[in-house]
Amino acid sequence: MFMARAKTHYICQNCGTIHTRWAGKCDACGEWNTLVEEGASGGIGSGPGMGKSRKGRAVALTSLSGDIEDAPRILSGIAELDRVTGGGFVRGSALLVGGDPGIGKSTLLTQAAAALARKSHRVVYVSGEEAVAQIRLRAQRLGAADTAVQLAAETNVEDILATLATSARPDLVIIESIQTLWSDMADSAPGTVTQVRLGAQAMIRYAKQTGAAVVLVGHVTKDGQIAGPRVVEHMVDGVLYFEGEGGHHYRILRTVKNRFGATDEIGVFEMSDRGLREVSNPSELFLGERSEKAPGAAVFAGMEGTRPVLVEIQALVAPSSLGTPRRAVVGWDNNRLSMILAVLEAHCGVRFGNHDVYLNVAGGYRISEPAADLAVASALISSLAGVTLPPTCVYFGEVSLSGALRPVAHATQRLKEAEKLGFQQAVLPLAGFDRIKGALDLTKLDNLPDMVARLAAAGAQQKKLRA
Repeated sequence: MFMARAKTHYICQNCGTIHTRWAGKCDACGEWNTLVEEGASGGIGSGPGMGKSRKGRAVALTSLSGDIEDAPRILSGIAELDRVTGGGFVRGSALLVGGDPGIGKSTLLTQAAAALARKSHRVVYVSGEEAVAQIRLRAQRLGAADTAVQLAAETNVEDILATLATSARPDLVIIESIQTLWSDMADSAPGTVTQVRLGAQAMIRYAKQTGAAVVLVGHVTKDGQIAGPRVVEHMVDGVLYFEGEGGHHYRILRTVKNRFGATDEIGVFEMSDRGLREVSNPSELFLGERSEKAPGAAVFAGMEGTRPVLVEIQALVAPSSLGTPRRAVVGWDNNRLSMILAVLEAHCGVRFGNHDVYLNVAGGYRISEPAADLAVASALISSLAGVTLPPTCVYFGEVSLSGALRPVAHATQRLKEAEKLGFQQAVLPLAGFDRIKGALDLTKLDNLPDMVARLAAAGAQQKKLRA
């Protein structure tokens, strides 16, 4: 008598696509060596006929109006964390926090758990990566060992849910990490697409049914994306990325998805031997080591959500001995730099074809908005001509392909932040800002050639003074 062969399939660990046979490359996402064999006894791809069907049960319907249980949000007391989450943790929500190894995710969540516990909130911290003794050592270093945070070291989803059901509903549950969870419903190993999805579904279902806020920690890939299927990011209510450069002591908590708040807020922290410290004014942090007499440096007045941030953009234009000059960018979009160089050459007559161009955003900060175009162009011209820009001037504005300067949002907030930090001048587009006023000396330009002409005149004046 022959036994029926167990059905298997191959699941892409990058996108979650199911394949009937193994292949070196996933047909859906194009990634190589991401297909892993998993059993079809349960989980993804098991199909409606794999298990015993049951009759569905009726779910009670209700109206939009009605009482809301308890407070809709739980304030942690850490202002930067509350800013990023939109005003605190929402009851019944699920957050996914990702970041590079060693960036400080566990430190941040331990401090948040301790802060909530000091406010008499019930917090449960479940770790699948560390033993309880290791978590206690971190808590002692952070000064949080005296709080009533409840700890557990467990990776089985069913055991975690059973443990949470034995006592009163917690206000916050922290799971570290989602890639270590495994369920009895699937035969695959922890960290696979099936297990990650099952673990996330179980914890999100628990959050919705009980009203507890759940925070899931996720590993990231070498590209900086949260590992596992992208569907997990769609399932949760919010996705936060904890970022930072190894050579810098600051960390940025950035929101990329938030169903209960803005999606472009950041929280700035400074790493110390006693944990993470809030940075209430990040502009001072990014401008702290600024060189005011070096050419090629321009201060950009940017926005992160509702927060204005001033950061220095550094450019170095040097003669190249290579057939193809080098273009290196840190903290900005490489394609955006190529566009600015093309506009300067086509409309301003500035040639970069025989020069290497290096662009850096000071402090390891990353800029995503096009409002930095004018500051980048100013830094490039300053470095090429050897002209020092005014140290008390800020720049912001978008550059179009025609060389015209286009307005950007939140100009008033940018100018107020610059004035607060002691800046006296601002260069911005004329279009849209022709009636704007401020305490700063405003220079409103219509196009990029006007900026180049002003810098050329300033360079000639500086040469006369040197002579």
